[in-house]
Amino acid sequence: MTSAGELRELRIPELTEKLKETKSDLFKLRFAIASGQGTETARFKALKREIARIETVIGEMRREGARVQ
Repeated sequence: MTSAGELRELRIPELTEKLKETKSDLFKLRFAIASGQGTETARFKALKREIARIETVIGEMRREGARVQ
């Protein structure tokens, strides 16, 4: 899990790539849980929070960029 401070050090393209990877991990975990193979239900919640954290940082950066221009 990555903290918001660590995410703020990354650039938007890097954050976008991390977001894609995290969403892919969530999809795989969701599929595993649905098929009865997944036992990491706590990780499900952590991945959803990670996605929200990344999206929040991206939004902050875009708003900050809009103010600068």
